Amino acid sequence: MSSGPLLVFDFDHTVTNLNTDVEVQKLAPGGEIPASSEMRGLYSDKGWTDFMGAVFALLHENNVTQAEILSLMAGMAFTPHMISLLEESVRDLGATIIIISDSNSVFIEHILKVRKLDHLVDKVFTNPANWTKEGKLVIKPYHHQETCTLSTKNLCKGQILEDYISTSGKGFNLVCYVGDGKNDFCPSLRLSDSDLVCVREGFSLEKYIPQMTEKGHHIKAEVIGWNSADQILSKLKEKLDK
Repeated sequence: MSSGPLLVFDFDHTVTNLNTDVEVQKLAPGGEIPASSEMRGLYSDKGWTDFMGAVFALLHENNVTQAEILSLMAGMAFTPHMISLLEESVRDLGATIIIISDSNSVFIEHILKVRKLDHLVDKVFTNPANWTKEGKLVIKPYHHQETCTLSTKNLCKGQILEDYISTSGKGFNLVCYVGDGKNDFCPSLRLSDSDLVCVREGFSLEKYIPQMTEKGHHIKAEVIGWNSADQILSKLKEKLDK
């Protein structure tokens, strides 16, 4: 039994126009984490979560409050026409929506709730985060994986996507993956030739795909570029003949 399309979104630079993890650093003293900071050394192939944990600790030490961080997240602008894509794909196309992101659960859940979009999203897969009693944000890796060399150790989006589809009990008539970064390549690689990959123009995934194709990693799905989400909606309608 077909269940309509599955729409899979990255979050930063895809749903939101900017990157939540980069924007929150502007609350640090001086408005940034200096490039010379020892904290920069925490970013490695293990992923981004150790670095962000240190950022949140620094913000807490400098009396940046939970309210200030959440207020910044609530004000994050979305990419053009993204809200229409989320609403119309569920309403008109019977889509199921999931988010797979290397941000964290506190940021994503707050942004979706403030925008009254949380009811449209079936599941969010991201690094779990929570507030301590003292008001510090702490973050943990989503998982620890060693099997996928295309992904960071804390988040293999391709594995998460395959696991979701196999346990959903739904027969999706199309999978559409929407992203912008290198960590969106692995899930794109796992799609079939009837599926769709939507690559944000001017971001790293656009350059990465041809580099990986040269190394023998071929995406089977149809690949389109986008800079406004109405292009994605229009392509979905065409593919679904709506």
